Formats: sequence, C-alpha cells, structure tokens
Amino acid sequence: MKKRIAIFIILIIAIVFIIGVRTEPGRVIYGTDNTVTISKNEYERLVRNNEALKKYLLLEEAREFVEQNYYKEPDNQAMMDGAIQGLLQGLGDAYTFYYPKEAWKTLWEEDEGKYAGIGVQMLGNWRDSTVTIIRVFKDTPAEKVGLRKGDVFYKVEDIEVTTATMQDAVNTMRGTPGEKVKIEIIRNGETIPFELTKAEILVNRMEYTMLENNIGYIAIYEFAGEVDMEFRKAFEELQSKNAKGLIVDLRDNPGGWVEQGRRIADMFLDRGLLFYTEDRQGKKESSFTMDGKSNIPLVLLVNENSASTSEILSGAMKDYGRAKLVGTNTFGKGVIQNVVPLSDGVSGMQFTVAQYFTPKGNKVHETGIAPDVEIKLPKGDENKYFQFGNMEDPQLKKAYEVLLGEMN
Repeated sequence: MKKRIAIFIILIIAIVFIIGVRTEPGRVIYGTDNTVTISKNEYERLVRNNEALKKYLLLEEAREFVEQNYYKEPDNQAMMDGAIQGLLQGLGDAYTFYYPKEAWKTLWEEDEGKYAGIGVQMLGNWRDSTVTIIRVFKDTPAEKVGLRKGDVFYKVEDIEVTTATMQDAVNTMRGTPGEKVKIEIIRNGETIPFELTKAEILVNRMEYTMLENNIGYIAIYEFAGEVDMEFRKAFEELQSKNAKGLIVDLRDNPGGWVEQGRRIADMFLDRGLLFYTEDRQGKKESSFTMDGKSNIPLVLLVNENSASTSEILSGAMKDYGRAKLVGTNTFGKGVIQNVVPLSDGVSGMQFTVAQYFTPKGNKVHETGIAPDVEIKLPKGDENKYFQFGNMEDPQLKKAYEVLLGEMN
C-alpha cells in the first residue's frame, strides 16, 4: 500500500513539473535514496491542481484532433485566441472580451487619438444585443461612403455583429491604411452593403464654443486620451471670455476611462463621494472628488447613448443638485471594467469587476439616469446631425433656456 501511494505521489509530482504548476520553495524534498517526500498540505494542493486541469482535457482533446486531422495546417495562435475569447463570451457579458496581439496594440493607439480604421463610434445595446453607430467622424471612409448615425451593424466581413462579437468586428475594421473591408448595415429595415478602404483616423475628443448671453458650450465625445486636460483648457478659455454659465454635452458619449470623468468632476464638485462600486462579494470601494470647484451655473445634456463614465458624472451632478440634466434617459451601463495585460506581454482582456452606484446609492445598470428636464428630438430627427452650437438643435436650445433660468 505504501509503495502504491509513493508511486502515485511521484506521478503527481511529474505531472506538476511537466505542466509547469509551481510548488512553493522548500516544500518538495529529494531524499538520498531517490524517494520524494512532501507534506500533507502540499499533497492536497497538488491533487486540487490536478482536478482543476481535468476541466481542460476536452479542450486539449479537441486541439489534438484538429492538429492531427484538419485538412490543412492549423493556425495554433488563432485557435488559442478563439479559445480565450470563447471562454470570456461564456459569461454572456457584453463588456467582457479578449484583445489578441493586434487588437491590444490598436487599443492603445486609439486612446492616443490616431489609428487605422473606418471612422465610426459604436455602442452595443444590452437590451437586444445590437451594435449601433452613434458617431461618424468627419473626413473618414465611413463619412465618404455615407454611413450615418443610427445605422445598425449586421455584418463585418463574415462576422454577424452582436454585442458578443462586437470586439471581433472592431478588430476586423482596424488594420493598415489601404486595406479593404466589407460591412453590411441595417437602416430603416433595409440591409445595405458597403465596401470601405481603411485610412488613418484622427479623433477629436471634444469641441467648444461661446453661445449668446455669455454661455459656454463644451461637447465631450468620449473619455479617452487627455480629454480631461483638453476640457480644463477649454473651460478656462471660456471663463477668460467671461462665460457666466456652462453647458456640457454628453449626448452619444459611450464613456471611457473613469479617471477622466473624475478629473472633470473635480472642476465642479468639492471633495465628496463621486460614486462607489460593489463586487460580487459585496465589497465596496469609493471614488472621491477633490476640493476646488467652480460655482458656475451648469447644465448637462444627456441622451439614450450617454453611457458609463458619462453616467458616473451625470449621476453625481444630479444627486448633489450641482447641475440640471436635460435630454432623455441615459443608457444604463452601470458596471466597471478593468483592462489588464496578459502574461505574454502582447495581449490583454477587458472584464467586468463590479457594479457602480451614484452618491445617493441609486442603481444605474440597466436603469440609466432620468433627466431633470426631458426633451426628445422630433420624430425623424433622432439621428440627425446639427451644426455644432446651432440652436436648431431642440435639445441644445432647451438646455440653453434652462441654463438662462439658472443664471437669472
């Protein structure tokens, strides 16, 4: 019996070394008689590791079958990328996905405001899994072929686009200038094909101007790059021009880096709770703004595509009564993702770690934030582009009127 146990333990040790599972220093002792002695705790840990590895036997079985029998030489890296993406897709979470090598590289290029692609901003809908264009950048392949805000993606090459495959579609539309990409969109119930040529895309994160009656107007299109510093410079310039009130437009802003939103909130809120998160164990973490706010009268413009960091900012402003919200109910993305590199140094993943709540404890996820003053765009104008700062935009006009009331 003792001999059998010894042989079993030696086999486990061999398996552990072969597959690369680490043992803690000093816990495995080689005797002078070529026997191996391990502690009871170490033995139990090795058995647990062995049980965990059994979960992946089917995956390895499938890989070996492909390796031996596929009709052509398989791309092992592509298979591994697909396996990791499939693992994450199994969560059924639209905001959790894998970045293979090239996608991981272009993620950071996009954050710098320059990348090769077609020039659209997209938003996945958790309600029906559709992916919609919410912004078409100026002077881009997308604008040239006639893509519009409100177009719903159907296919990118052979990928049927849903929230589950959205990142794959994005990866396919990125690449090298001059490459072709075929897409199909749904517009007014009709499926329309397009072929686009990828080009260098320069992203403008925000715009600003001065409206009549000394009202400043800043639109933030996403929380990325150095938009917080750009916002501060724009705000200071508007103040130098004697701005007495400010409209911040967050319509169609899908979010981005949370820290960008916090730094912008610092300009309008003294030290206090901005939001708090809660993970599945019930652990809570809080994020705070700093002292030094401006007391300028403030209105935020929001709509059904204002999501994530836009909702963090809007929720806090509403809870504290610091700003009036004008527009329509926000999107309802009340979860936080971490973006982390993987150990190969060239890939990474984004995954949802917690849900967040407004300072008063209001839930945002799948609920959104209701505006103080609701105004919808007229039927047929939901996806219309208005010239920046033009008062023909009914929602901007209402925000302007609300702000005048706050200033007087």
